[in-house]
Amino acid sequence: MSTVLWERKVKGCTLTTVQGDITAECVDAIVNAANEQLHHGGGVAAAIVRAGGAGIQTESTAWVAEHGKVETGSAAITGGGELDAKFVIHAVGPVWGTGDEVAKLTSAICAALELAEQHKLSSISFPAIGSGIFGFPKELCAKTFFDSIENWLDDHPQRSLQTIRFCNVDTPTANLFEREARRRFG
Repeated sequence: MSTVLWERKVKGCTLTTVQGDITAECVDAIVNAANEQLHHGGGVAAAIVRAGGAGIQTESTAWVAEHGKVETGSAAITGGGELDAKFVIHAVGPVWGTGDEVAKLTSAICAALELAEQHKLSSISFPAIGSGIFGFPKELCAKTFFDSIENWLDDHPQRSLQTIRFCNVDTPTANLFEREARRRFG
């Protein structure tokens, strides 16, 4: 069960911050905070495979075998397995300390949005990509997310995406995303 912390229509798109389990989100696609090899062994990735079934890992492994690793700042899409979401978009954010992290996270966010748009999806839910074991500072992560989303919406006035959610299971991260949304959009 997710708790809505903040919601507002921004540039024709409903933005929502929630605290809850991303694997339970009722959206067209959830975003996985992935690594380049799409090995879903820990964090959000492991939770997604636990909830959605081993087929997500099997499909991810096949994707990498066919296309090669998913570069930092890019994304890949697989089916959602047994999740309510039809798809999982695997976005690879930066490891903090590798340089140019904000640009890399921005690129990963936009790559996920572009895949959703290519598949004509109407709703997507993101976790705080990179802010877990990859070490991206959570406040900067939230700011980067809203900067990226706002710019992407400006660049895509005609779009299939109508709902973008920010779903984090832990209270501190969910609250940071809520505070940044309120600061920016009221």
